[in-house]
This record gives sequence, C-alpha cells and structure tokens, in this order.
Amino acid sequence: MVTGTPERRRRHGKELESALLAAAWEQLAETGYARLTMESVAVRARTSEAVLYRRWANKDELVLAAIERHRDMNPVTQPDTGALRTDLLAQLTAASEALAGFFAIAAATAFSGLLADTGLTPAQVRDRIVGEQPLPLGRTIYRRAHDRGELDLDRVPAAVLALPFDLLRLDLLMDLRPAKPARIRSIVDELFLPLVGHHQAGQGS
Repeated sequence: MVTGTPERRRRHGKELESALLAAAWEQLAETGYARLTMESVAVRARTSEAVLYRRWANKDELVLAAIERHRDMNPVTQPDTGALRTDLLAQLTAASEALAGFFAIAAATAFSGLLADTGLTPAQVRDRIVGEQPLPLGRTIYRRAHDRGELDLDRVPAAVLALPFDLLRLDLLMDLRPAKPARIRSIVDELFLPLVGHHQAGQGS
C-alpha cells in the first residue's frame, strides 16, 4: 500500500485569488506593510511569486486589493430597532467595533510607505481603502426611517445624512480604537438629530 502526503488540490480562478488576498491580509496584519514582500505572501499562500505577479504588478497593488477584499468580506451589520435614533446608535456602535482594527492596519499601512510607493494622493488612498462609505452604511436605516415618517429624505441634505459616519470615520482614523459610547451618543443626539429637525422644520437654507 502506498502512503504519503496527499497531493494538494490545485486552486484556480476566484478561489485562488481569494486565497492569495487572504494570505496578503494576514501577512499585512502580522508583519506590517514595510516587512511584507511578494515572496512572504507567496510562502503563506503556498504558491509562487509568479502566480502573484500574474495578477498584481507589485506589492502595492496586492496590498490595496487585500485591504479592499477584507473590507468587503466583513460588512457591518444593519440593525432594525424600529426607530431612527436607536438604529443609528446601534449602527455606529457596530461600525466602530467592526472597523477599528481594520482602520488601524490600513492607517499604519498608508503611513509606513504605501503613499510614497504608489504615488497616490492621501484622498485616493482613502477612497481605495474606505470604498463607497459612509452613506451606504446608513442608507437602509435612513430609508426605513423615511418610510416610518421619521425622516424626510427630500428635505435633509446628503451632507447631514453623511455626518454621523464621517465623524465616526475621522475618530477611527485619529484614535485607531472603537469610539466610546458617550461619543456615539453625542454624535447622534447633539449633532445629527438637531440638524435633521432643523431641516425638516423648513429652517435649512
């Protein structure tokens, strides 16, 4: 009887690409951007550097793709508490807890060489890392609030709707840790809801 290690199944297409990006994210989180190499990712993914270079021209493109994949694979849950205020508190809390670690790694990556190596502006790197946030995070709860009569999407400007998520994103980038509950309540109760009331009362310009 022949014994030995079974032959490893070959991966192809999307399965292979997903495995490569997962390995790149794990390597990034473990060693940081400066120490990550195409070789180290290839070793972790149990493949060759040539396989990586066929998909990404360099380390920077691989790292950005890995960050984008991790973000997209870990969406923030959408709460449904039955009220705009509590929905928003729950949404911001969930986003803060889910994204704090992601922002810490992404920010460290950007400032440890990614910006200089890619030639991208900070805004361009931000857009690649953050994606289409913040409004998609709140779109569902805002639509439900509109349907319940709590929020008039025709009167409240997009900038006001984006405000809670813009402020949370800024806090995460600056502090690299989840926002405190008091800070989240302040964003909702002292800033967002008064502005919503102001515009819905017809007092906005």
